[in-house]
Amino acid sequence: MATGLLSLSIWQLVGVGLVLTHITIASVTIYLHRCQAHRALDLHPIMSHFFRFWLWLNTGMITKEWVAIHRKHHAKCETIGDPHSPIILGIGKVLGEGAELYNAAAQDAGTVDKYGFGTPNDWLENKLYNPFRSWGIVILLVVELALFGPLGLTLWAIQMMWIPLWAAGVINGLGHYVGYRNFETRDASTNLLPIAFFIGGEELHNNHHAYPSSAKLSVRWFEFDLGWAYIRLMSMLKLAHVKRTAFKSKIDWAKPSIDAETVMAVLRNRVHVLTLYSRSVIDPVLSLEIKLADAKTKKLLKKAKPLVNGKAYRPDSLIMGDLASALEASQTLATVYRFKEQLRELWTNAGVSQETRLEALREWCRLAEETRIQCLEQFALTLRRYSIIHPVY
Repeated sequence: MATGLLSLSIWQLVGVGLVLTHITIASVTIYLHRCQAHRALDLHPIMSHFFRFWLWLNTGMITKEWVAIHRKHHAKCETIGDPHSPIILGIGKVLGEGAELYNAAAQDAGTVDKYGFGTPNDWLENKLYNPFRSWGIVILLVVELALFGPLGLTLWAIQMMWIPLWAAGVINGLGHYVGYRNFETRDASTNLLPIAFFIGGEELHNNHHAYPSSAKLSVRWFEFDLGWAYIRLMSMLKLAHVKRTAFKSKIDWAKPSIDAETVMAVLRNRVHVLTLYSRSVIDPVLSLEIKLADAKTKKLLKKAKPLVNGKAYRPDSLIMGDLASALEASQTLATVYRFKEQLRELWTNAGVSQETRLEALREWCRLAEETRIQCLEQFALTLRRYSIIHPVY
Protein backbone atom coordinates (compact mmCIF):
# COMPACT_ATOMS: atom_id res chain seq x y z
CA MET A 1 0.00 0.00 0.00
CA ALA A 2 1.25 3.45 -0.90
CA THR A 3 1.70 5.86 1.97
CA GLY A 4 0.66 9.51 1.85
CA LEU A 5 -2.51 11.39 2.67
CA LEU A 6 -4.68 9.07 0.54
CA SER A 7 -3.03 5.70 1.45
CA LEU A 8 -4.01 4.06 -1.84
CA SER A 9 -3.22 0.49 -2.79
CA ILE A 10 -0.84 -0.16 -5.69
CA TRP A 11 -3.71 -1.00 -8.04
CA GLN A 12 -5.62 2.09 -6.99
CA LEU A 13 -2.52 4.16 -7.73
CA VAL A 14 -2.22 2.48 -11.16
CA GLY A 15 -5.83 3.47 -11.85
CA VAL A 16 -5.13 7.06 -10.80
CA GLY A 17 -2.09 7.12 -13.08
CA LEU A 18 -4.08 5.88 -16.08
CA VAL A 19 -6.76 8.51 -15.53
CA LEU A 20 -4.26 11.36 -15.10
CA THR A 21 -2.17 10.43 -18.14
CA HIS A 22 -5.29 10.01 -20.24
CA ILE A 23 -6.45 13.52 -19.34
CA THR A 24 -3.04 14.73 -20.55
CA ILE A 25 -3.48 12.86 -23.83
CA ALA A 26 -6.96 14.38 -24.24
CA SER A 27 -5.54 17.83 -23.54
CA VAL A 28 -2.93 17.41 -26.27
CA THR A 29 -5.23 16.03 -28.96
CA ILE A 30 -8.25 18.27 -28.29
CA TYR A 31 -6.66 21.54 -27.21
CA LEU A 32 -3.14 21.71 -28.64
CA HIS A 33 -3.71 19.70 -31.82
CA ARG A 34 -7.24 20.05 -33.10
CA CYS A 35 -8.16 23.40 -31.55
CA GLN A 36 -4.97 25.47 -31.48
CA ALA A 37 -2.80 24.03 -34.28
CA HIS A 38 -5.51 23.38 -36.87
CA ARG A 39 -8.45 25.55 -35.74
CA ALA A 40 -10.85 22.67 -36.34
CA LEU A 41 -12.94 23.64 -33.32
CA ASP A 42 -13.43 26.40 -30.78
CA LEU A 43 -13.41 25.66 -27.07
CA HIS A 44 -15.31 27.42 -24.32
CA PRO A 45 -12.91 29.54 -22.21
CA ILE A 46 -13.49 27.19 -19.27
CA MET A 47 -12.17 24.23 -21.27
CA SER A 48 -9.30 26.18 -22.83
CA HIS A 49 -8.08 27.39 -19.45
CA PHE A 50 -8.45 23.93 -17.95
CA PHE A 51 -6.39 22.30 -20.73
CA ARG A 52 -3.71 24.99 -20.55
CA PHE A 53 -3.41 24.64 -16.79
CA TRP A 54 -3.33 20.85 -16.97
CA LEU A 55 -0.60 20.85 -19.61
CA TRP A 56 1.42 23.35 -17.56
CA LEU A 57 1.23 20.98 -14.59
CA ASN A 58 1.87 17.76 -16.49
CA THR A 59 4.21 18.68 -19.34
CA GLY A 60 5.55 22.24 -19.01
CA MET A 61 4.83 22.69 -22.73
CA ILE A 62 3.97 26.12 -24.09
CA THR A 63 1.03 26.33 -26.49
CA LYS A 64 2.77 28.60 -29.02
CA GLU A 65 5.84 26.34 -29.21
CA TRP A 66 3.86 23.11 -29.62
CA VAL A 67 1.62 24.63 -32.28
CA ALA A 68 4.56 26.10 -34.20
CA ILE A 69 6.48 22.82 -34.25
CA HIS A 70 3.43 20.87 -35.37
CA ARG A 71 2.52 23.33 -38.12
CA LYS A 72 6.10 23.25 -39.38
CA HIS A 73 5.88 19.45 -39.45
CA HIS A 74 2.91 19.71 -41.82
CA ALA A 75 4.52 22.41 -43.93
CA LYS A 76 7.86 20.58 -44.30
CA CYS A 77 6.73 16.98 -43.89
CA GLU A 78 9.36 14.35 -44.80
CA THR A 79 11.90 17.00 -45.83
CA ILE A 80 15.04 18.33 -44.17
CA GLY A 81 12.93 21.04 -42.52
CA ASP A 82 10.62 18.56 -40.78
CA PRO A 83 11.39 18.69 -37.02
CA HIS A 84 10.79 14.98 -36.48
CA SER A 85 10.53 12.90 -39.66
CA PRO A 86 11.64 9.25 -39.30
CA ILE A 87 12.10 9.17 -43.07
CA ILE A 88 14.79 11.86 -42.79
CA LEU A 89 16.18 11.26 -39.28
CA GLY A 90 15.60 7.53 -38.88
CA ILE A 91 12.96 5.73 -36.83
CA GLY A 92 15.36 5.00 -33.96
CA LYS A 93 16.16 8.65 -33.40
CA VAL A 94 12.53 9.82 -33.47
CA LEU A 95 11.38 6.99 -31.19
CA GLY A 96 14.22 7.37 -28.73
CA GLU A 97 14.87 11.11 -28.87
CA GLY A 98 11.46 12.57 -29.67
CA ALA A 99 11.53 14.92 -26.68
CA GLU A 100 15.01 16.13 -27.58
CA LEU A 101 13.91 16.86 -31.16
CA TYR A 102 10.91 18.81 -29.82
CA ASN A 103 13.09 20.84 -27.46
CA ALA A 104 15.58 21.61 -30.22
CA ALA A 105 12.81 22.87 -32.48
CA ALA A 106 11.30 24.92 -29.63
CA GLN A 107 14.61 26.76 -29.26
CA ASP A 108 14.32 28.09 -32.82
CA ALA A 109 12.73 31.50 -32.30
CA GLY A 110 12.20 31.90 -36.04
CA THR A 111 10.11 28.74 -36.24
CA VAL A 112 8.05 29.68 -33.18
CA ASP A 113 7.35 33.20 -34.47
CA LYS A 114 6.56 32.09 -38.01
CA TYR A 115 4.26 29.16 -37.23
CA GLY A 116 2.98 29.94 -33.73
CA PHE A 117 0.57 32.73 -34.68
CA GLY A 118 -2.93 32.90 -33.21
CA THR A 119 -2.10 31.15 -29.94
CA PRO A 120 -2.91 32.55 -26.45
CA ASN A 121 -1.14 35.81 -25.66
CA ASP A 122 -2.82 36.80 -22.39
CA TRP A 123 -1.61 37.55 -18.87
CA LEU A 124 -1.52 33.88 -17.85
CA GLU A 125 0.62 32.94 -20.83
CA ASN A 126 3.01 35.87 -20.53
CA LYS A 127 3.29 36.14 -16.75
CA LEU A 128 2.91 32.54 -15.57
CA TYR A 129 2.95 29.66 -18.06
CA ASN A 130 5.78 30.89 -20.26
CA PRO A 131 8.27 32.44 -17.81
CA PHE A 132 7.64 29.82 -15.12
CA ARG A 133 7.07 26.77 -17.28
CA SER A 134 8.88 24.43 -14.86
CA TRP A 135 6.89 25.53 -11.84
CA GLY A 136 3.87 23.46 -12.86
CA ILE A 137 5.68 20.14 -12.94
CA VAL A 138 7.43 20.97 -9.63
CA ILE A 139 4.07 21.76 -8.02
CA LEU A 140 2.70 18.49 -9.39
CA LEU A 141 5.61 16.57 -7.85
CA VAL A 142 5.06 18.16 -4.44
CA VAL A 143 1.31 17.46 -4.52
CA GLU A 144 1.75 13.83 -5.57
CA LEU A 145 4.43 13.18 -2.94
CA ALA A 146 2.02 14.53 -0.33
CA LEU A 147 -0.95 12.53 -1.61
CA PHE A 148 0.73 9.24 -2.49
CA GLY A 149 3.99 9.16 -0.55
CA PRO A 150 7.24 7.90 -2.11
CA LEU A 151 5.33 6.15 -4.91
CA GLY A 152 4.11 9.57 -5.91
CA LEU A 153 7.58 10.12 -7.34
CA THR A 154 7.13 7.07 -9.60
CA LEU A 155 3.72 8.30 -10.69
CA TRP A 156 5.15 11.76 -11.43
CA ALA A 157 8.03 10.28 -13.45
CA ILE A 158 5.56 8.27 -15.57
CA GLN A 159 3.51 11.39 -16.19
CA MET A 160 6.63 13.29 -17.26
CA MET A 161 7.57 10.67 -19.87
CA TRP A 162 4.01 10.00 -21.12
CA ILE A 163 3.82 12.68 -23.83
CA PRO A 164 7.50 12.36 -24.89
CA LEU A 165 6.93 8.62 -25.35
CA TRP A 166 3.51 8.50 -26.98
CA ALA A 167 3.29 11.81 -28.84
CA ALA A 168 6.90 12.75 -29.60
CA GLY A 169 8.00 9.14 -30.08
CA VAL A 170 5.16 6.85 -31.19
CA ILE A 171 2.96 9.25 -33.17
CA ASN A 172 5.78 11.23 -34.76
CA GLY A 173 7.82 8.06 -35.29
CA LEU A 174 5.68 4.96 -35.85
CA GLY A 175 2.88 7.15 -37.25
CA HIS A 176 5.17 7.84 -40.22
CA TYR A 177 6.71 4.39 -40.44
CA VAL A 178 4.31 1.46 -39.96
CA GLY A 179 0.56 0.91 -40.22
CA TYR A 180 -2.11 1.17 -42.90
CA ARG A 181 -2.98 4.07 -45.19
CA ASN A 182 -6.48 5.13 -46.19
CA PHE A 183 -5.22 8.03 -48.28
CA GLU A 184 -2.39 8.67 -50.70
CA THR A 185 -0.86 11.68 -48.97
CA ARG A 186 2.44 13.25 -50.00
CA ASP A 187 4.11 12.03 -46.83
CA ALA A 188 4.67 8.73 -45.03
CA SER A 189 1.81 9.11 -42.51
CA THR A 190 0.04 5.92 -41.43
CA ASN A 191 -2.85 4.87 -39.24
CA LEU A 192 -1.48 2.76 -36.40
CA LEU A 193 -4.80 1.25 -35.26
CA PRO A 194 -8.41 1.63 -36.44
CA ILE A 195 -9.69 1.73 -32.85
CA ALA A 196 -7.98 4.95 -31.75
CA PHE A 197 -8.44 4.91 -27.98
CA PHE A 198 -5.16 4.82 -26.09
CA ILE A 199 -3.68 8.01 -27.59
CA GLY A 200 -7.03 9.78 -27.85
CA GLY A 201 -7.54 9.29 -31.60
CA GLU A 202 -4.05 10.28 -32.71
CA GLU A 203 -3.49 6.70 -33.84
CA LEU A 204 -5.41 7.68 -37.03
CA HIS A 205 -2.49 9.74 -38.26
CA ASN A 206 -2.82 9.17 -42.02
CA ASN A 207 -6.43 10.33 -41.84
CA HIS A 208 -5.24 13.46 -40.08
CA HIS A 209 -2.61 14.25 -42.73
CA ALA A 210 -5.24 13.76 -45.42
CA TYR A 211 -7.64 16.18 -43.70
CA PRO A 212 -5.52 18.20 -41.25
CA SER A 213 -8.21 20.77 -40.46
CA SER A 214 -10.82 18.17 -39.53
CA ALA A 215 -11.89 17.89 -35.88
CA LYS A 216 -12.75 14.24 -36.52
CA LEU A 217 -9.91 11.83 -37.33
CA SER A 218 -11.90 8.69 -38.15
CA VAL A 219 -13.22 8.38 -41.72
CA ARG A 220 -14.14 4.74 -42.29
CA TRP A 221 -16.97 2.80 -40.67
CA PHE A 222 -14.68 0.55 -38.61
CA GLU A 223 -12.55 3.37 -37.21
CA PHE A 224 -13.17 4.94 -33.80
CA ASP A 225 -11.73 8.27 -32.65
CA LEU A 226 -12.03 8.72 -28.88
CA GLY A 227 -11.02 12.37 -29.08
CA TRP A 228 -13.97 13.01 -31.41
CA ALA A 229 -16.29 11.36 -28.88
CA TYR A 230 -15.07 13.80 -26.23
CA ILE A 231 -15.53 16.72 -28.64
CA ARG A 232 -19.09 15.67 -29.43
CA LEU A 233 -19.86 15.41 -25.71
CA MET A 234 -18.41 18.87 -25.10
CA SER A 235 -20.44 20.19 -28.05
CA MET A 236 -23.63 18.86 -26.47
CA LEU A 237 -22.67 20.67 -23.25
CA LYS A 238 -21.97 23.91 -25.19
CA LEU A 239 -18.28 23.67 -24.22
CA ALA A 240 -17.02 23.25 -27.81
CA HIS A 241 -18.03 24.28 -31.30
CA VAL A 242 -16.90 22.17 -34.27
CA LYS A 243 -15.81 24.33 -37.20
CA ARG A 244 -14.62 21.76 -39.70
CA THR A 245 -14.59 18.05 -40.42
CA ALA A 246 -13.39 16.19 -43.51
CA PHE A 247 -15.31 17.26 -46.59
CA LYS A 248 -17.67 14.62 -47.88
CA SER A 249 -18.78 14.19 -51.45
CA LYS A 250 -21.67 12.50 -53.14
CA ILE A 251 -22.28 11.19 -56.63
CA ASP A 252 -25.19 13.05 -58.19
CA TRP A 253 -26.14 11.00 -61.20
CA ALA A 254 -28.70 13.62 -62.17
CA LYS A 255 -25.98 16.23 -62.67
CA PRO A 256 -25.96 17.00 -66.41
CA SER A 257 -22.30 18.03 -66.79
CA ILE A 258 -19.15 19.15 -65.03
CA ASP A 259 -19.56 22.55 -63.37
CA ALA A 260 -17.84 24.73 -60.77
CA GLU A 261 -19.30 22.64 -57.94
CA THR A 262 -17.73 19.54 -59.48
CA VAL A 263 -14.32 21.21 -59.44
CA MET A 264 -14.79 22.35 -55.84
CA ALA A 265 -15.86 18.86 -54.75
CA VAL A 266 -12.83 17.30 -56.44
CA LEU A 267 -10.42 19.86 -54.98
CA ARG A 268 -11.79 19.60 -51.44
CA ASN A 269 -11.80 15.82 -51.60
CA ARG A 270 -8.57 15.39 -53.57
CA VAL A 271 -7.07 12.77 -51.25
CA HIS A 272 -10.33 10.83 -51.43
CA VAL A 273 -10.39 11.17 -55.22
CA LEU A 274 -6.86 9.78 -55.52
CA THR A 275 -7.67 6.94 -53.15
CA LEU A 276 -10.85 6.10 -55.08
CA TYR A 277 -8.86 6.19 -58.31
CA SER A 278 -6.33 3.72 -56.93
CA ARG A 279 -9.05 1.37 -55.71
CA SER A 280 -11.32 1.52 -58.74
CA VAL A 281 -8.78 1.95 -61.56
CA ILE A 282 -5.20 1.14 -60.55
CA ASP A 283 -5.99 -1.99 -58.51
CA PRO A 284 -8.24 -3.69 -61.12
CA VAL A 285 -5.76 -2.97 -63.94
CA LEU A 286 -2.83 -4.15 -61.86
CA SER A 287 -4.61 -7.35 -60.80
CA LEU A 288 -5.44 -8.21 -64.39
CA GLU A 289 -1.91 -7.43 -65.59
CA ILE A 290 -0.44 -9.62 -62.85
CA LYS A 291 -2.79 -12.43 -63.79
CA LEU A 292 -1.79 -12.31 -67.45
CA ALA A 293 1.95 -11.67 -67.00
CA ASP A 294 4.81 -14.15 -67.17
CA ALA A 295 6.61 -15.11 -63.97
CA LYS A 296 9.29 -12.41 -64.19
CA THR A 297 6.87 -9.60 -64.98
CA LYS A 298 4.44 -10.88 -62.37
CA LYS A 299 7.12 -10.54 -59.69
CA LEU A 300 7.99 -7.03 -60.85
CA LEU A 301 4.37 -5.86 -60.84
CA LYS A 302 3.72 -7.30 -57.38
CA LYS A 303 6.77 -5.51 -56.04
CA ALA A 304 5.62 -2.24 -57.56
CA LYS A 305 1.98 -2.58 -56.44
CA PRO A 306 2.18 -0.51 -53.20
CA LEU A 307 4.15 2.15 -55.07
CA VAL A 308 1.67 2.47 -57.92
CA ASN A 309 -1.54 2.48 -55.87
CA GLY A 310 -0.30 4.77 -53.12
CA LYS A 311 -0.33 2.23 -50.28
CA ALA A 312 3.32 3.05 -49.56
CA TYR A 313 5.17 6.33 -49.29
CA ARG A 314 7.47 6.85 -52.26
CA PRO A 315 10.68 8.84 -51.87
CA ASP A 316 11.63 9.34 -55.52
CA SER A 317 15.29 8.48 -55.11
CA LEU A 318 14.43 5.04 -53.78
CA ILE A 319 11.67 3.82 -56.07
CA MET A 320 12.10 5.36 -59.50
CA GLY A 321 13.79 2.24 -60.83
CA ASP A 322 11.13 -0.24 -59.66
CA LEU A 323 8.27 2.03 -60.67
CA ALA A 324 9.70 2.79 -64.11
CA SER A 325 10.29 -0.92 -64.77
CA ALA A 326 6.73 -1.81 -63.79
CA LEU A 327 5.23 0.90 -66.00
CA GLU A 328 7.45 -0.16 -68.89
CA ALA A 329 6.26 -3.75 -68.51
CA SER A 330 2.58 -2.82 -68.87
CA GLN A 331 1.27 -0.24 -71.30
CA THR A 332 -2.18 -0.28 -69.72
CA LEU A 333 -0.77 0.26 -66.25
CA ALA A 334 1.41 3.07 -67.58
CA THR A 335 -1.67 4.73 -69.10
CA VAL A 336 -3.80 4.67 -65.95
CA TYR A 337 -0.83 5.79 -63.85
CA ARG A 338 -0.24 8.72 -66.23
CA PHE A 339 -3.88 9.75 -65.92
CA LYS A 340 -3.55 9.60 -62.16
CA GLU A 341 -0.61 11.99 -62.19
CA GLN A 342 -2.43 14.31 -64.61
CA LEU A 343 -5.42 14.31 -62.26
CA ARG A 344 -3.12 15.28 -59.40
CA GLU A 345 -1.85 18.24 -61.42
CA LEU A 346 -5.34 19.75 -61.36
CA TRP A 347 -4.82 20.88 -57.77
CA THR A 348 -1.04 21.12 -57.47
CA ASN A 349 -0.85 24.22 -59.71
CA ALA A 350 -1.69 26.88 -57.12
CA GLY A 351 -1.93 29.84 -59.48
CA VAL A 352 -4.52 28.32 -61.83
CA SER A 353 -7.92 30.00 -62.04
CA GLN A 354 -11.19 28.21 -61.36
CA GLU A 355 -12.17 28.45 -65.03
CA THR A 356 -8.88 26.85 -66.10
CA ARG A 357 -9.35 24.02 -63.61
CA LEU A 358 -12.88 23.47 -64.90
CA GLU A 359 -11.68 23.17 -68.50
CA ALA A 360 -8.79 20.90 -67.43
CA LEU A 361 -11.16 18.57 -65.59
CA ARG A 362 -13.50 18.39 -68.56
CA GLU A 363 -10.57 17.58 -70.86
CA TRP A 364 -9.24 14.97 -68.45
CA CYS A 365 -12.60 13.20 -68.34
CA ARG A 366 -12.98 13.35 -72.13
CA LEU A 367 -9.55 11.80 -72.75
CA ALA A 368 -10.09 9.19 -70.02
CA GLU A 369 -13.34 8.09 -71.63
CA GLU A 370 -11.53 7.69 -74.97
CA THR A 371 -8.91 5.25 -73.61
CA ARG A 372 -11.31 2.30 -73.86
CA ILE A 373 -10.03 1.10 -70.50
CA GLN A 374 -13.34 0.24 -68.93
CA CYS A 375 -12.57 1.02 -65.29
CA LEU A 376 -10.98 4.35 -66.25
CA GLU A 377 -13.98 5.26 -68.39
CA GLN A 378 -16.30 4.46 -65.49
CA PHE A 379 -14.23 6.54 -63.09
CA ALA A 380 -14.38 9.53 -65.44
CA LEU A 381 -18.16 9.21 -65.67
CA THR A 382 -18.33 9.08 -61.87
CA LEU A 383 -16.04 12.06 -61.45
CA ARG A 384 -18.33 14.16 -63.66
CA ARG A 385 -21.10 13.74 -61.06
CA TYR A 386 -19.11 14.77 -57.96
CA SER A 387 -20.97 17.11 -55.61
CA ILE A 388 -20.36 18.41 -52.08
CA ILE A 389 -22.22 17.30 -48.98
CA HIS A 390 -22.42 20.25 -46.60
CA PRO A 391 -21.92 18.95 -43.04
CA VAL A 392 -24.32 19.76 -40.22
CA TYR A 393 -22.97 19.64 -36.66
